[in-house]
Amino acid sequence: MVYQISVFLENRAGQFAEITGILAQNHVDLRAISIAETTDYGVLRMIVDNAEKATSILMQHGYLLSMTPVLVIAVPDQPGGIAPVLTTLAEGNIDIEYMYSLFTHTEGKAYIVFRVAEPDKFVALLNSHGITPVTNEELGIH
Repeated sequence: MVYQISVFLENRAGQFAEITGILAQNHVDLRAISIAETTDYGVLRMIVDNAEKATSILMQHGYLLSMTPVLVIAVPDQPGGIAPVLTTLAEGNIDIEYMYSLFTHTEGKAYIVFRVAEPDKFVALLNSHGITPVTNEELGIH
């Protein structure tokens, strides 16, 4: 299972730099990031090579956060590579809550993070189309 860390941030300059600095000092490697904001706060979503270590370190520094299981799918790294996955989700009537991509690209593959309302149904539907979620090992996650 791949875990995403969501860190809740005040809307002030430098918070993202602080977090990445703390993670770098502790040898935690980022695999993916996404930042969403509202007028009052931001949410930094990230996949790292060691979620438990990163969570512990950030909590020690006073950050409010949560860990959420997400699914990562490899798609062909070419124009339209994600289209069959999205078509499959639409046909299965599965809502995507959000998605973003990983930094990692290997052997002609791009990696996409999905948060969906029905993860078990999502996996079963993809499996029925010959698509399997990516493993932690493939992403270099502990």
